[in-house]
Amino acid sequence: MCWTRGPGWVILWAGPNESHQNYSIMEPPPQTQDTQSEAPPPPVMSLAERMTSVISAPSDAFDAVRDSPPSLANWVVPALLLILVSWIGIAVLFSQPALSQQALEAGRQAMEKQLAKQNLPPAQAERMRQIQEEWGPVSAKILIGVTPVFVGFAGPFIWGLFVWLLGAKAFKGGFAYMKAVEAVGLANVVVVLESVVRTLLVLCLNNVYASPSLALLVTSGFDPQNTTHLLLSTVNVMTFWVLAVRSAGLARLARVSFGKAAACVFGIWLTYTGVGIGLQAASKAIMSGIQGS
Repeated sequence: MCWTRGPGWVILWAGPNESHQNYSIMEPPPQTQDTQSEAPPPPVMSLAERMTSVISAPSDAFDAVRDSPPSLANWVVPALLLILVSWIGIAVLFSQPALSQQALEAGRQAMEKQLAKQNLPPAQAERMRQIQEEWGPVSAKILIGVTPVFVGFAGPFIWGLFVWLLGAKAFKGGFAYMKAVEAVGLANVVVVLESVVRTLLVLCLNNVYASPSLALLVTSGFDPQNTTHLLLSTVNVMTFWVLAVRSAGLARLARVSFGKAAACVFGIWLTYTGVGIGLQAASKAIMSGIQGS
């Protein structure tokens, strides 16, 4: 008897002295080991890479935030960096006598406008001026110093709530609230750059109100109480950059188009900015009417 073997089969046939019958026996295919190894997981992006990617390739940074475990560092480290850079800039600005005097003069002008609106008796008005001269510099430094702390630590939770409501609820993205906080906090890297740019502009132009906005068109006498000047200062290229990066974060977390995310993010910003400017203009109109009567 002879046999022939193939892949998964064996055929037997009889010799000349044996019965003329062929036998076909099927065998299970031999177990072969898969030589192809599984594709390695994508490399984990470090915090430094995420922070730099927010500037160069924000989609990659937010994909890493979305696909990686929760990380406190994503929003805490940019917040601390923002505070550090801002405080260094504040110290440099207040070390310049001309800039420090501009800040104090702005406080005095605001006080005089308030006194004019309130029509206080001369003695009381003079007392208010003395308080301003005594506590004005200290309060200005405290206010300027607290602002980056608020932006760095409270901002991610406030804007994170908007991103979470839009992305996880409205767009059905299904991500956790803290993921939105991480994305918004990571976007604060651009705010750090804004602090640097603004400090350099103030030093170069010798103007405490200098910013990368249309307010640069106001060559002298910028008045933060002036509605037109305030509108010009809101058209800020760095602000638009921050909003665009937040939009990218919303888009990647919720897996929606950038255009849809940007429409929501810029819409929120336009709403609260418009409300703030409108309330200030309305307050000025009301006070003018009271003084006129």
